[in-house]
Amino acid sequence: MSTPETARVRVRMAPSPTGPLHIGTARTSLYNYLFARHVGGTYVLRVEDTDVARGTPEWERDIIDNLHWLGISWDEGPQVAGGEDIGPHAPYRQSQRMELYAGEAARLLESGHAYHCWCTHEELEAVRREQERNHEPPRYNGRCLRLTDADRASFAAEGRKVAIRFRVPAETIRFDDLIRGEVEFDNSLLGDFVVVRGDGMPLYHFVVVVDDQAMAITHVVRGEDHLSNTPKHIALLRALGYREPRFGHIPLILNPDRSKMSKRKEQTAITAYREQGYLPEAMVNFLAFLGWSPGTEEEIFSIGELAERFEIGDVHKAGAVFDKDRLDYLNGVYIRALTDAQLALRLRPYLPAILDDRSLLRLAPLLKERLVRLADATELAAFLTESDAQVGAMYEADLLVPKGRSAAETAPALSIARDTLAGVTEPDFASEELESLCRAAADAHGWKAGDFFRPIRVAVTGRTVSPPLFGSMELLGRERTLARIELALARLSA
Repeated sequence: MSTPETARVRVRMAPSPTGPLHIGTARTSLYNYLFARHVGGTYVLRVEDTDVARGTPEWERDIIDNLHWLGISWDEGPQVAGGEDIGPHAPYRQSQRMELYAGEAARLLESGHAYHCWCTHEELEAVRREQERNHEPPRYNGRCLRLTDADRASFAAEGRKVAIRFRVPAETIRFDDLIRGEVEFDNSLLGDFVVVRGDGMPLYHFVVVVDDQAMAITHVVRGEDHLSNTPKHIALLRALGYREPRFGHIPLILNPDRSKMSKRKEQTAITAYREQGYLPEAMVNFLAFLGWSPGTEEEIFSIGELAERFEIGDVHKAGAVFDKDRLDYLNGVYIRALTDAQLALRLRPYLPAILDDRSLLRLAPLLKERLVRLADATELAAFLTESDAQVGAMYEADLLVPKGRSAAETAPALSIARDTLAGVTEPDFASEELESLCRAAADAHGWKAGDFFRPIRVAVTGRTVSPPLFGSMELLGRERTLARIELALARLSA
């Protein structure tokens, strides 16, 4: 619960709309959300949309829509893509805050904490290559600090663009990380860095500091890949006279081989998991445990329960392995916890419109135990909408034959199954009755039930794996079931 200190907590998530919401950003968003809700603080969404070349409204929509899909809400910022901002610190898009950045850059220049840099790209590249040859760390050599007024006038006459470069104090930066404890950096190794480009566009390290101050952010919780940026940010904070927020850096997400998960190589977009039919509840539960645990054996939590338990100081320091098998397991648990009506509703996007709501409600309990992802229903239920001829063309005759049996043995068994089923009228063509009759027929024929059912399953669905056989036959109906078995018998005879 909140205390006088924690009630003032303000955290933020600041995604850049240059790509889809990916696993790492989603987890960082979730941890900020859980932290804020746990202590009764405020969660801010700020859109860092200054990368005009790569940013698009479509990516912003993907990020915001998928955060909402996960159940992550925020107190301030744009509630929908392209919508109006909510909150006292608007605007919450960096592209609309240029006047503020220009004023703060001017303050850095006036105070001597920054200076104009006239270096061209080619000149900077030459310095970098020389440093590489000399095995020196790459950093700015301070050339523009030593320019004369005549040099500046000459560069201006050439039409060179002038950037603004921050003068990094040669000092040791120490801070108490919320997760990692005391961290120390030697800023004398950094070199002065650009905060405003020659075209007037302010850069990330500068604007993120300005925005955090303007929006009264008290705690910055972000990925470990930002840890090396923190000494730059603290130096800027001090130069601008800002209050320093608390920093916390959460562990990287790793592949099973403990290599860093790459956005380019691995499936990391939340949309991809959403399209495959992972439930948001399962994804949230999975993401929460990627670097944190409640310290108990419990493993299934709602997002509200996670917020009650979540302590930012309990986040792990070590990298978190992305275990897709665990995600699949959790998704199955959540699918099976749905009522039939809830599952039917969630299956709608994955099944043809020809299956009406009543059919979906009857199908849902048949699929529930076999689904890992909702998208699995597309293949599992395909036999219902495929024509009899399509199903018959999907398999070779050998697929009808149980292991250890022959086609010559299987044809009579399937004929017995056909005759047994043909004796059931349409009103009585229900799964319990069908199963009872077929089990009795298998016993009478001297076959194991599994062997007897296999050719029926393949004949009816075209597959060796399907929803429960007799429920599938009930949904398919008497006439279509018998027609498909006749086709299978013809295949065996051929």
